[in-house]
Amino acid sequence: MSIAQNPLSVEVSLPREDVVLLTVEGHLDIDTSTGLQHHLANQFQHGRRHFLLDLSAVPFMDSSGMNIIIRAYQQTRELDGSVHIISPTAPVRRILDLTGVSITVPVSNSVEDSLALVDKQQRGDDSA
Repeated sequence: MSIAQNPLSVEVSLPREDVVLLTVEGHLDIDTSTGLQHHLANQFQHGRRHFLLDLSAVPFMDSSGMNIIIRAYQQTRELDGSVHIISPTAPVRRILDLTGVSITVPVSNSVEDSLALVDKQQRGDDSA
């Protein structure tokens, strides 16, 4: 599979000053994952600490996509930030569950649910 066959689209929006929503569309694999990685790095450079990843339009994700999510999670933890996955498709959710990523990185059904978890973390309530 080449990039031309399965392009990745990443739309960036800012629901809050320190929160970025990245809406990802397309296959998140070894051919396309660097696109997401560049968007994440750019947002880290702009001081964002909380990352919401909407994966509702990602029909496939391989280990390279998962590794980017895990690295972002590790980097945000150093900044008292967070990474949240929103509405992953069934195949992506299965991968997240099988690898245990969904235990570490919160998975929500909506942007609002993820923002509520960010608020809870900022209040210091870790019983999420």
